[in-house]
Amino acid sequence: MTSSRRIQILAPRLANQIAAGEVVERPSSVLKELVENAIDAGSRRIEIEIEAGGARLIKVRDDGSGIAEADLPLALSRHATSKIASLEELEGVASLGFRGEALASISSVSRLELVSNTVEDPTAGWRVVAEGRQMEPRVSPAPHPRGTSVTVRDLFFNTPARRKFLRTEKTEFGHLEEAFRRLALSRYDIGWVLRHNQKTVHQLRPAGDGVASERRVSGLLGDKFLANALHLDIEASGLRLWGWVGLPTHSRAQADQQYFFVNGRVVRDRLVAHAIRQAYRDVLFHGRHPVFVLYLELDPTVVDVNVHPTKHEVRFRDGRLVHDFLFSSLHRALGEVRPDASGQAPVSVEESSAAAPATTPAEPAPSETPRPAWQQQPMALRGGDRDGGAPPRAASPGAARVREFMAGYHALHPDHEAQLLTPQADPAVGGAAAGTALDERRQAAERHQTLPEDDPTQAPPLGYAIAQLHGVYILSQTARGLVVVDMHAAHERITYERMKTQVHGGALDAQPLLVPVSLAVSANAVETAEQCPEAFRRLGVELDVAGPETLLVRQVPALLADADVEPLVRDMLGDLERYGRSDRLEAHINELLSTMACHGSVRANRRLTIPEMNALLRDMERTERSGQCNHGRPTWTEMSMHDLDKLFMRGQ
Repeated sequence: MTSSRRIQILAPRLANQIAAGEVVERPSSVLKELVENAIDAGSRRIEIEIEAGGARLIKVRDDGSGIAEADLPLALSRHATSKIASLEELEGVASLGFRGEALASISSVSRLELVSNTVEDPTAGWRVVAEGRQMEPRVSPAPHPRGTSVTVRDLFFNTPARRKFLRTEKTEFGHLEEAFRRLALSRYDIGWVLRHNQKTVHQLRPAGDGVASERRVSGLLGDKFLANALHLDIEASGLRLWGWVGLPTHSRAQADQQYFFVNGRVVRDRLVAHAIRQAYRDVLFHGRHPVFVLYLELDPTVVDVNVHPTKHEVRFRDGRLVHDFLFSSLHRALGEVRPDASGQAPVSVEESSAAAPATTPAEPAPSETPRPAWQQQPMALRGGDRDGGAPPRAASPGAARVREFMAGYHALHPDHEAQLLTPQADPAVGGAAAGTALDERRQAAERHQTLPEDDPTQAPPLGYAIAQLHGVYILSQTARGLVVVDMHAAHERITYERMKTQVHGGALDAQPLLVPVSLAVSANAVETAEQCPEAFRRLGVELDVAGPETLLVRQVPALLADADVEPLVRDMLGDLERYGRSDRLEAHINELLSTMACHGSVRANRRLTIPEMNALLRDMERTERSGQCNHGRPTWTEMSMHDLDKLFMRGQ
């Protein structure tokens, strides 16, 4: 359908209201824009007053640099800003605001008053007002201390259709408080006050050190967040990532405690979300969401913040570098979580520790402090540390690995003991020799079992086993109290991690296909396959280009010989195009290993000896991600003596 109307320039009021549709979604959007201006002005204290969930009043007062009298007529005009003046400044913008549209858009749908002062004299100050129409540049004197106050009343009073979309006062204030929480977490050096209906909701002092910053995080997100979070600070390749990531056992049903900042600007980015989701993939329970407060710092010239009207999204010049840095940093930090001497997870991962691979401590030099007795004991019962030579023959390599990891815990798999110690690898060894070997291993385990009750500080983090409960749980005494371990979940994780190390540690066993699989793909996908051959090759996949829009799969990993690899390869190509990397095949292989580990791990109602229980505890202390099983369930929990005394009302 054609229109008979002529092309014409929009009226300023209509243009502002159209822009307001992009910038001013609800009261929380107004608060975000006003506070970002206050931060850019160099404020050290920002006070916010809200009435009726923001529909009646939003007032932001700061002690920043203020706006000069001569600039006030332009302050409420579109495309007027003091933050950038050239394309070069836009490409490396460091301020939160730069579009010059916020105040004009807000004033077009509300009654706005702006009072500002640039000097220390509190009697000096100037006011400018706009009420939903083209502002007349009239400035009047108004007393005001140094800084700026912006008052927004009756939001959407002249656009009834927009006002109908506002929710209840409680709902809108919930969005306002969430916007305040993000802003307060973005700048710890600023003091904040939030009032709603003349009642103070938050009053935050400036944080001058790490302790004060943690106090603010606890005040905004709750004490449980920091109590179950891991602090990290990692730098590499011109990127710095610091902040707090929640332990996998501390997750939420909704993604409502996820805060990611790029150079101080809170963002919601698909690339960032994908990297974080990958880092938690192996340890998070199905349907749960991780919690984190993370800060990424990098050169402003390598990130484009001018890709969305609300500035919630960014674009990185080298997205693959950022993705790999985020994933590797978080994956390594989560993998290095171990119980410490107090039975708690570590509270900090610095660059030096994050860069080093997790290894079993070596014997100390004579000048070093001797290790506790529990670290000096030989690990005669560790899974995989077999006394014999080659592993027994098996129907498949994966099954052999499972049985090998079972070998350290005899009672976990009594049905397999005869098979593990029978003379399959050496026909010269008879059944009597196998029985002797079994007895010797059990006697060695008894010799290495010690309980240093006279010195609890020498106990390992997970303590020493004292009993088995209903064939399901291990009860262990620690220096702090009691640890309860789900033995199936713990053994499952130990087996899984060792299988992953063996399978992914070197080249995967690959199997050529008798009949290559032909894939009809886009030209972009073919180009991606040609540019990223190593991403496929390291996982045992061989692709050939058979045409401008055709690929041939000639080889696949042996573990996936019976799987339908076509959708996996397609998804992998899609990930490589979007994020620069993909772990689809690796994830599928890990799923198979996880299933094998689950079926091969200890089941309920299996009786364990004390040495076998302690062997399992020691392996947990040395295994990555041992705090959760392959499905994200916790493997152990602790009750301190204080908790037990409180439970039984001792000392009250």
